[in-house]
Amino acid sequence: LSSTQLRKLAYIAQHYDKGYAHFTTRQNIQFNWPHLEDVPDLLADLAEVEMHAIQTSGNCIRNTTTDQFAGVAVDELEDSRAYCEIIRQWSTFHPEFAYLPRKFKIAVCGTSIDQAATQVHDIGIYLIKGDNGEVGFRILAGGGLGRTPVIGKEIFDFVAKEHLLTALEAILRVYNREGRRDNKYKARIKILVKETGVDEFKKRVFQEWEIIKDSALTLTNEEIQRCQKFFDAPNYKSLTDEPEQLTEKLQQDLLFADWYQQNVNTHKVNGYSIVTVCFKETGVAPGDVTNQQLEKLAELADKYSFGEVRITHQQNIVLADVQQDQLYKLWTELKSGAM
Repeated sequence: LSSTQLRKLAYIAQHYDKGYAHFTTRQNIQFNWPHLEDVPDLLADLAEVEMHAIQTSGNCIRNTTTDQFAGVAVDELEDSRAYCEIIRQWSTFHPEFAYLPRKFKIAVCGTSIDQAATQVHDIGIYLIKGDNGEVGFRILAGGGLGRTPVIGKEIFDFVAKEHLLTALEAILRVYNREGRRDNKYKARIKILVKETGVDEFKKRVFQEWEIIKDSALTLTNEEIQRCQKFFDAPNYKSLTDEPEQLTEKLQQDLLFADWYQQNVNTHKVNGYSIVTVCFKETGVAPGDVTNQQLEKLAELADKYSFGEVRITHQQNIVLADVQQDQLYKLWTELKSGAM
């Protein structure tokens, strides 16, 4: 989210809701109290800042998520955000998958430490290196949480980049055709994989894949590069790691040192850190955020993190690009802003 988008969300929370909104585990935001007659105006306001409510509900492909540290993590094989964008463009208004047996969730992980809960998604995608050093994807299917938690089963041990969408389409075609529609509690793909058996399910997916593998869905390098350009790195300064003023503050202030240990992660660029802002508060539902907090977040994003924040599936906020020599100032502002 940009700071401009945050301020628009704050405006919507104040004018159409009860002064607050709710960050979800899907990295979306919910407004729970708008009047029906105000919804067209609310959607128009979202559209002004390139946001929408398309496929946020219903039996369709929901928001594709990834690691909240994507693009800045030190253990990253490749930035996963571009592939999330490719999947988003493919899945939005997909005519074949607008009425699936049940809602469908996809996650992509490009880091060695999985922070995207990839294994408990309907489809989980890992960026990996093949035997020849080529980067591609390992794809799981049939994961999920709910009342029957299940770890996804491997369907593809390695898929080249150009075949990502055809592999996903093959899995979804089998699910759309054979998933149960008579009982919503048994309609998720995890039930289909379990009842069919992973070997038989995999066989049916590969039969479908052979038909479409070299179709118009084949990704080109040009298309991948086009989507990668949406996530160009900001204009980083040339800085040194662990500046003297940070070391001094960590030694002088035990509360700051404790926050630093819990909320600050290593950044791939020298002199920068990744900061997680926790929204958990006793007596408040996890993920709830007031319009004042949204305004404050926008201000902090502009001041400390190139005008950007990220939502996590733990319903917290990440400032991904904070200078280490600014961490103490940021912590002080977070304390004063009751975050």
